Amino acid sequence: MARRAVVKGIGHYLPERIVPNSEFEKTLETSDEWIKTRSGIERRHFAAPGQTTSDLAIHAAKAALAMAQIDANQIDAIVLATSTADLTFPSTATIVQRAIGNTTGYAFDIQAVCAGFVYAMSTANALIASGQANTVMVIGAETFSKIMDWTDRATCVLFGDGAGALILSAEDGDGSTDDRGILSVDLNSDGRYKDLLYVDGGVSTQNTGVVRMEGRELFRHAVEKLAQTAETALEKVGLGADDVTWVVPHQANIRIIQATAKKLGVGMDRVIVTVQDHGNTSAASIPLALSVGVANGQIKPGDLVVTEAIGGGLAWGSVVLRW
Repeated sequence: MARRAVVKGIGHYLPERIVPNSEFEKTLETSDEWIKTRSGIERRHFAAPGQTTSDLAIHAAKAALAMAQIDANQIDAIVLATSTADLTFPSTATIVQRAIGNTTGYAFDIQAVCAGFVYAMSTANALIASGQANTVMVIGAETFSKIMDWTDRATCVLFGDGAGALILSAEDGDGSTDDRGILSVDLNSDGRYKDLLYVDGGVSTQNTGVVRMEGRELFRHAVEKLAQTAETALEKVGLGADDVTWVVPHQANIRIIQATAKKLGVGMDRVIVTVQDHGNTSAASIPLALSVGVANGQIKPGDLVVTEAIGGGLAWGSVVLRW
């Protein structure tokens, strides 16, 4: 017997404002074709002035609750991954907790940048497997448009805003890879690579800061490390690329997604791709892609899904789950 964290509901939310690549042509030396060729991005969503990360997360959380058909007070814990929290404190998770009417659980944030949702899923899985929680809501939510340098065409055209929420509940399985739920996790980080992707400010520096990135070097690390972590997570439970129904990668760049899939030995017909519509939404990108995949009828119960992500830190990891 094994206690598994099984998906019960999922939902997502994107801000109303859609920003096509052509909008950047007005202020930057760039073009729709230049952006599409290098990233695969065609459009992204930006939060409205005054719209916060918690606003997006609340919409996604309510959508996930509706799909799961459960009351907010059946949630034992809320784990929210973000790098763009509303406030220094309290956590964005507690703001969501209040908004959805959860008064019996506990809530906290996780910060692992673009790998945040994978880290949050791992934490939720640990809470459920250990018996500390029966039902956990995992959220990835970001408003990266608030920390962009609008004069830097290498970064500001890449990012977008959005949120996705997933509800996991405990179920007993037989301990095999046929069980529904999270089957394995692999997490990694290496602080030596901080300068490849970071924000040049923060609370203790008294400066909000903006995103800085070394794109070429980051690309090389991303492909190598994403393939490695996915393979490791699969190997932990005796599975391989041929067993995978869907890869749901962090949606950073279509060239990274394609190169990683090739290295894994998975055809692009088995990869969920949303980067063209959302851009890089950091910790929100995997739950957004999962939710879109479910809504489109691609991801179905029983499918073996691999999620993998890499972000600033560098931090990277993957989760293998049976939907």
